[in-house]
Order: sequence, then C-alpha cells, then structure tokens
Amino acid sequence: MILQALYEYYQRKAIDPESQIAPEGWEWKPIPFIVVIDMNGKFLQLKDTRENEGKRKIPKQYLLPRGIGRSGSDSWKIANLFWDHYGYVLGLSRDDSAKSKKMAQKQLTSFIKKLQELPGYVKGVPDVVAVLNFYNKKEYGKISDAEIQDCQKIAGCNLMFHVDGHERILIDNPEIKTYIDSLLVTDEVLDNDNKEKAPVYEAVCLITGQKGPVQRKHARTPINKDTKSFIAIQKNSGYDSYGKQQAFNCPISPSAEFAYTTALNTLLKSKNNRIQISDSTVVFWAQQKARGYDFESNFAWYLTSSKDDPEKGVQAIRGLYDSLHSGNVPLDEGNRFYVLGLAPNAARISVRFWKAGTIRDFAGKIKQHFDDFQIIHGPKDHEHLSLYQILSATALEYKMDNVPPNLAASVIESILDGSPYPVTLLHQCVRRIRAEQQVNRARAAILKAYINRFNRFYNQQEKEVSMALDRSNVNVGYRLGRLFAVLEKIQEEANPGINATIRDRFYGAVSATPITVFPQLLKLKNHHLAKLNPGRKVNLEKEIGEIFDTLSEFPAHMTFDEQARFAIGYYHQRQDFFRKKEDNN
Repeated sequence: MILQALYEYYQRKAIDPESQIAPEGWEWKPIPFIVVIDMNGKFLQLKDTRENEGKRKIPKQYLLPRGIGRSGSDSWKIANLFWDHYGYVLGLSRDDSAKSKKMAQKQLTSFIKKLQELPGYVKGVPDVVAVLNFYNKKEYGKISDAEIQDCQKIAGCNLMFHVDGHERILIDNPEIKTYIDSLLVTDEVLDNDNKEKAPVYEAVCLITGQKGPVQRKHARTPINKDTKSFIAIQKNSGYDSYGKQQAFNCPISPSAEFAYTTALNTLLKSKNNRIQISDSTVVFWAQQKARGYDFESNFAWYLTSSKDDPEKGVQAIRGLYDSLHSGNVPLDEGNRFYVLGLAPNAARISVRFWKAGTIRDFAGKIKQHFDDFQIIHGPKDHEHLSLYQILSATALEYKMDNVPPNLAASVIESILDGSPYPVTLLHQCVRRIRAEQQVNRARAAILKAYINRFNRFYNQQEKEVSMALDRSNVNVGYRLGRLFAVLEKIQEEANPGINATIRDRFYGAVSATPITVFPQLLKLKNHHLAKLNPGRKVNLEKEIGEIFDTLSEFPAHMTFDEQARFAIGYYHQRQDFFRKKEDNN
C-alpha cells in the first residue's frame, strides 16, 4: 500500500509541468562546484554554485543522470556518468593518508574508464571531447589546493562539467540526454556484489501488476543526515523465503522502483510535504491535486509552528475549522490522503506509522485534537497549541532532543486515528510538573486532553474535564488542586513580592501524598489570612469552604491520573483568579 501510494504520487507529479519531478533515469542533485573547461579541455576555474540562505550556503540543484548505488570494498569500480564526488572527478583524497590517496586514484581511474567506454557517437560530441581532453592532458592535476579547499570541506562534494562559451552545462546537451535516456532499456541487471551480470529474472511487479524484470537493488534515500534504503533484503542469507534471494522476495520492476524512490526522495526534500518532529520524519501527500480547501499545503501547519511566521499556523487551523463548518471553501472530501512516519535504522529506513484515509476523515480528527487541547489561557497566548509546544512541555529544559523515543510518533498516530493519547504522554507530563513545580497552559492542556480522550473510549459515564474552572467537579484530585491554588493565593496576597511560594516547596509532595502536607498548610493559612483586609479574607474563606463541601478526608496517596486532575484543578483555579468576574465565556 505504501509503495502503491508513492508510485501514484510520482505519476501525479510527472504529468504536472510545474512539479519539476525528475523523469525516469534522472535525479535532482546538489552540485556545490562546477569544473569549467574550454573546448580543448583546459581547466579554467572551479565555479561555486552555492547561495547564502541565512547562515548556510546552499548548493544549486541540477538534473543529472541517476546515481548508482555503491557498497562493498570494490565500490570504487562504480562511477557515475559525467558527475561524481571529487575523488572520482579530480582524484582528490579526503585526507592525507596513503590509503585515502590510493583510493582516490582508483576512483579517478574508474571515472575516466567510464568516459572512455562511451559509444563513438557520444564521444564525438564536442562537449564530451573537451572532457576527454581534460583527462588526457591531466588538467585535473593543475587545480591548486586553494581552489579546491572549499570543495574538500564538504563531505561527498559533487562536481560536474561546463564547457566555457556554452550557455548550458554539459549534461543539458540534447545528444547526451538522448544517450542517457537510451540506457533505460536494459536486458540484464548488474550484481554489484559479484561484479558480474546477474541472471535475468522476471516476475509480476508488486506495484504495477505487470510481468517483467526485477530491480535487484533499490536506490538509497537521504533521511536525517544519513542515507538508507527503504527496501533492502540481505543477499544469500539462510532465511531466504522459498529459495528466493535479495529483491526477488519482493519483486518490483525497475520503472516502479524508480517511481516510488523518486517520489519518496522528493517528499523528503520538500519544504511543504515534510516535517521533522523529534526523531520522526513525517511526509504526507494527497492522491489528487486539491479542488477546494488545500488540506495538503496546510497539513504541516497543523502540527508545527514557525518563529518567522507565527500567524501561519493560526490561519491554517482557522481555515480548517471554516471548511468543516461554514463550507465557504469546501474540503475535497473524496480525495485520499496519506501520512508516512519514518525514522533511520541500522540498515534500512524504519516505518514508524502509515496512515491512509480521506481528507474529510483526517480533517475531522485533527479538529477533534485541537478541541481536546482547548483550555483557558491568557489573552496574549495563541489560540491553539502546536505539536512542538505539546511535546517540548514534557521534556527537560523544553528541548525536543529530550523527548522520549517514539513519543512524537505515538502522539501523531493518536491525532490521526482519533484514538487515546499514549500513557507515556501523561506520565512524562506529571513527572515534569513535579520536577519543576510548574503547571503551565501546555501541561494542563495535555492532562485534560489525555483524560478526556481516555474516558471517551473506556469510561464514557465519566464527566469530561472542562476548559475552565468547574465548581461542580467533585473529583478529589481536582478539588485538592483547587485548594492548593487558593492556599498559594492567600500566601501571595499576605506577602506581596514573595520570592518562593508553597508551590515551590511542597507541590511534589502535596500532589502525591496530600495527607502529609495539607494539614500543615491549612494551619499556615490562618496566619496569612490574618494579614488580609476583612472583605478579601471572607471571600477566600468562602472559596475554601466551597471546595471542602465534598471533601471528607485527605487521601494518603494519589495515582498518576489523580495527580493529573490535581494539576488541572490547580491550573483552573489559578486562571480563575485572573479572570474578570463578568466574563462567563
């Protein structure tokens, strides 16, 4: 299903002239430097294609013949056509060790050999003649260390050629393009491990359903500063099923392999169809181009936020609500939508989750997620919490690097499935509150959303936790949280400008073992009340009396669920102190 959806995405993009997705046999590749030569092959300069983007220099992307996968000790024998990294193109080593220098010379030999083995009609193309002269005259040895040092600082820095006086780069020559396209027609599949032609094997392609040759090795995919294969099966292992080896276990034609890998690589490089949440990379796409509200373009903003454009997420969520309720810009309801969660693994890309459904289904569940996280907040706060704000609230120092493994993926799954949030989210949030003695909006919203979702599935008779203070809520944990907030308020008003309150000293203990702390705090309360004016004293005593109406005793211990309700009660009561009394919203 994943491969089929990726294959369809490639077909959708291939017929769109504005998509610029690579045609079969080609790929978009960043080329930081171009070797400029004249018609006789003389080296002229090393042209830097990089452009400043913030603090980084970003190389220009070029459409090049698709790279060949290399692995094993003899990988130096496999060179790309007309482009490669500086070891192949210029024979430069990555360091000064004898081993690296020897390897670079081997790579250079392979690159030159591939050029020399070109058919006569290709070697006769003027641009190719110039490149062959560049190597015959050993012009590559005339490039100075000063000219190449910036290139060598880039790991795997790729190079290609441009003949001076021509507007196009070498690879854009029509005759060369025609030759590269002709290479797609092949009768045999090279086995790079054994350096020999593998036997022709035909099978029904799992993606297209057509019988034909099977692609033995699949292209690698860049993910999180690494490159892994999405599909890779070990060769000649003792676990081959039914005697089949390597990719014959999952037969996919070369054309289909190119389509799905190109589609995946395109999504991973996209700024609009990819987001990074903790250690999970999430890509998403629609089956068809939007005909109404553009759910695909806005999807990233439902889960992320931007410091440069903080209003973008707000606008996207408002658009979602509007499309669901008013229908001014209707959803493309029947259009299928796909979300794929990935993470790097030892040898292959790991699939964290795979979700498929209609845009209407996803839109409804995402809206429900935002509804569940609604909680009373300050007037200057954003209306909705992003996934980054939610996850970072559970982590040490609010750093995403400290978010527990798999938690991000599990939360995204819950959002897209409309299922209960992972219990790890609750536990992490409660632990972080106790460690920092701080209940903020994001943490209170996490606890509210978790409890309400859980009860919606498993305990439907339980009353939902409200957005703001609920005086009718008789849950012991909730009432005790409210009581603690009132006691803290009394202390603050009795001692203006106090540096540390009872929350800083007692929150962890009072939320876990109330019986050990509350009696002491209630005695201390009388001392603080004596400092207040009579009217304020009466109001606060009434608040305490209302809370105690349904409290019979202080429990000796509270579970994680009760501690969560304690935190919500504390947050609701604190927010109520700042609410204008005439505001009943």
